[in-house]
Amino acid sequence: MSLKKRGEEAMLYHLHDLHYALMTPMRVGAELTMSLFKNPASPLSHFPMGKMVGASAELVHRMTRRYGKPEFGIHTTMIEGKEVVINEVTAMTKPFCDLIHFERAKKRKDPKLLIVAPLSGHYATLLRGTVEALVSNHDVYITDWKDARIVPLSDGTFGLEDYIQYVMDFIERLGPDVHVLAVCQPAVPVLAAVSLLAARNDKNQPLSMTLMGGPIDARKADTEVTKLAAERPLSWFEQNVVATVPPYYPGAFRRVYPGFIQLTGFMQMNLDRHIGEHIKLYEHLITGDGDSAEAHRKFYDEYLAVIDLPAKFYLETVEEVFQKFSLPKEEMMFKGERVQPSLIKKTALLAVEGEMDDISAVGQTKAAMDICSGLNEDQKEYYLQEDVGHYGIFNGRRWRSYIMPRVRDFIRKHDKKMDPVTIGPDEAAVLKEAKAKKPSSKNVVKMVKKAPKKAIKKTPKKTPKKPSSKSKNK
Repeated sequence: MSLKKRGEEAMLYHLHDLHYALMTPMRVGAELTMSLFKNPASPLSHFPMGKMVGASAELVHRMTRRYGKPEFGIHTTMIEGKEVVINEVTAMTKPFCDLIHFERAKKRKDPKLLIVAPLSGHYATLLRGTVEALVSNHDVYITDWKDARIVPLSDGTFGLEDYIQYVMDFIERLGPDVHVLAVCQPAVPVLAAVSLLAARNDKNQPLSMTLMGGPIDARKADTEVTKLAAERPLSWFEQNVVATVPPYYPGAFRRVYPGFIQLTGFMQMNLDRHIGEHIKLYEHLITGDGDSAEAHRKFYDEYLAVIDLPAKFYLETVEEVFQKFSLPKEEMMFKGERVQPSLIKKTALLAVEGEMDDISAVGQTKAAMDICSGLNEDQKEYYLQEDVGHYGIFNGRRWRSYIMPRVRDFIRKHDKKMDPVTIGPDEAAVLKEAKAKKPSSKNVVKMVKKAPKKAIKKTPKKTPKKPSSKSKNK
């Protein structure tokens, strides 16, 4: 690459950092204003005008600050009605990713689960709710991807093949009794990794894989993501969204797809909703609704914390997944080896989609059911959750109440370890509600009408026999 091109890429990052630096006086001013108008010890915080000024200052501060890597913060879980301590342990370290183990202080025969988090601009902590819901019934590990701008250039490049290799390395580390769950972007590399293990008849083939809201076949449904990839050549992405990390970062001179560009794209897709949420925050702060305000802070502290992606990985993903559709065509190559999902025979498959998903729309993940043609029907399951978008597939009430139980039961169905299942409060409420509902007479009629004819046996009416002449005489 020419020095001129390098300079242009570095300029993009420099402009972003310059904008942040220019906002420093405004941010500091907002912090001072907050200390005067939001501190309960200050008389100004108790007047209506003071609350308005304090709320405005907090909005300014949140819009001009940087958000660092959040913590998982999962310290305990409930198992069989008792609180169990969780220790976050690094099980394996690689240049671009750590394998984190949520080690429970209780021995149970629960399935071993590898959660492959997306490398798409956010930290793995975005799946905090996913882990919290699963850790009581599973021995959970998760891929904790590193921000590319802090990975030294001496650690080499990272592409789609490297991602697939990392997944296979983690599976090998955890052994043949592992289950794999991929959320969004990693659905493709996870399916590729399992396909390669199957082709080699590797002893470490996972017992099951769950693919949730991932672009297995992006041709099946259009979204803003698929349209952008279809409308522009790969060269456009390289010229317009790839930047070089400035020399004052540990990953100096590494080519990346910056997280701030990815975040801008996400925000623009639902701009009205994000503006509305910040207006609500302002209202919550004025009215003193602390719980709602705190819920907003927690969500956006996570959502606005972004990481840079290695440029090679980003560009190869755009090309292979959204332009060539290599995996569903069985044309994807891995170090000279063809990736063939049809060879998978031992790893059961669960595909999960959200009805309102605008990132990986309905049909894209379900495509795995067809391309994994080597599996029997009893090895494949599909679940569509109504009234949820992309984020709701793996976080929130419907995830905990409806989706997680299906994932848990599917995993246990394909695992020999069967310790008692721990039911969470959300799921318990759903089960109680379902049990309380009794079918109406109309529903009973419909069920009878839909029943197969073989199942309905007509009992012939017995007609009383006429008494014989002999019985009359008697």
